[in-house]
Amino acid sequence: MSIEVRRAPDPGRLAADVREGLGKRPVEIPPKWFYDEKGSQLFDEITELPEYYPTRTEQAILEAHAQELPHVGTLVELGAGYSRKTQLLLHSVRPALFVPLDVSEPPLHDAELRITRDFPDVEVRGIVADFEDELAPLPGTDGDRMVAFLGSTIGNLTPEPRREFLRRVYRATAPGDLFLLGADLVKDADRLVRAYDDSAGVTAAFNKNLLHVLSRELDVDLDPDDFDHVAVWNAVDERIEMRLRARRALSVPLLGLEWRIAAGEEILTETSAKFRVEGVREELAEAGFAPVTTWTDEASDFSLTLARRL
Repeated sequence: MSIEVRRAPDPGRLAADVREGLGKRPVEIPPKWFYDEKGSQLFDEITELPEYYPTRTEQAILEAHAQELPHVGTLVELGAGYSRKTQLLLHSVRPALFVPLDVSEPPLHDAELRITRDFPDVEVRGIVADFEDELAPLPGTDGDRMVAFLGSTIGNLTPEPRREFLRRVYRATAPGDLFLLGADLVKDADRLVRAYDDSAGVTAAFNKNLLHVLSRELDVDLDPDDFDHVAVWNAVDERIEMRLRARRALSVPLLGLEWRIAAGEEILTETSAKFRVEGVREELAEAGFAPVTTWTDEASDFSLTLARRL
C-alpha cells in the first residue's frame, strides 16, 4: 500500500479553525478535529452501539443491494475511517484499485491490512486529505470509478458547505463516474437523540476527546470533567447537534486570548443533518449527478443513493 499525504491535520490549521469558531455564537469547533487516533477508535466503537442504528442499517441495505452495483476499475471511499463496510462493496464492484481517503492516517493503515489480506488482488492506495480541499486528482480511469461516501457523513456539513463539497466531488470525477451516497433520514426525535447520547457514554467520550485534541495541539488547559456532553434535536434545521456544556465558569488562555466560558455555555462540536429522500436526490442533481436509484431499509431509517456524474 502507498499513502499519499495531501494535507494532514496540523496545529496551524486547527488554530485557524478555533480562532474562527471563537467568534461565533455559540462557539463552534469543526467536527473533523474529533478524528485523531483515539477519536477514530471511539467512533468505531460508536458504530457498534445498540442505540446507533445508522451503521448497521446502512450495512443491511448494502447486503441487500450491493450485488446490483456495476463493476468498476476503481473504488474511492471518502471518509473511509476503518473501512468496515467497504468489503461488501469490494465483493460487488470488484475494483482493481481501492482508494481510501481520510483525514486521519492510522485508520488507513488498519484498512490496508484487512483489505490486502481479504482481497490480495486489489491494490490499495490511501490518501490523507481534508474534505475542505479539492479532491482532484483522484486515481483511476475516468468513467470507470465509483466514489462512495457512506455513514451519512454528508450530514456533518451544513447546507452551503454541503453544496460546496458536492461540487468538489463533481470536479474530481469525470462523466460516467458513479457516486454512492449514504444519508440518514428524518425520524422520531427521541430515537435520534439516543443514537447520539448512548447509555454507555461512548459518544460522550468521543465528544470530549475534542478537548484532549485542543489541549495537546494548542497547549491549552481544558479539563473534560468541566464539560457535559449534550445531544439535542434541532427541529427547524432537521439536525442533531452535539455540544459540550460547561459545568462551571472558566477562563482559559488560548491563542493569546482569554477565552471566558460561562457556566452552562455550550460549544457546538458537531451537526448531523437528517434528510428526506427527495431532498438528497435534488441536491445531487443540483451538483451535476443524475440519480440512478435509491435504496432504503423497510423502516425508511436510512438511504443509499447511486448517482452518475453527468
